[in-house]
Amino acid sequence: MNIEAFLLCDAATEFGGKLNVLGAFDSIYAKEVPAVHPHCAIALRLRFDRIEQGQHKVRLNFIEADGKAVLPPLDATINIGMRPEDASICANLVLNIQGVKLEKTGAYSIDLAVDGRYERSLPLFIRQMPKEPPAIGQQPPVEN
Repeated sequence: MNIEAFLLCDAATEFGGKLNVLGAFDSIYAKEVPAVHPHCAIALRLRFDRIEQGQHKVRLNFIEADGKAVLPPLDATINIGMRPEDASICANLVLNIQGVKLEKTGAYSIDLAVDGRYERSLPLFIRQMPKEPPAIGQQPPVEN
């Protein structure tokens, strides 16, 4: 199995085997904490080889730096089947997250496991929105 895409983004859809992603990010600037992020999505594209056909369990854990869960584990099952002419096949998975509450500034992680084995993590940083306006010619951070 190969992870072709694993992104935290503003929105994602899957249609006809295509994974559509909008606004990938790794930082949220908040005026105050706790902060509630209204909507985001996790977009995942996995490529499986012929020998990996069958059922696979995917688990995502969204955690704070100290390991405390932000959300309950997100579980999905995907079934991989191939036509005789296929050497490999992709599976797309989109998980929409509504109203996630982020208790404090700092580092968070979205950890991916497939079939019970850790594969990769996405970092997420919650940062305090600067109180001072940006210097001339400097872009302010985008508030999420």
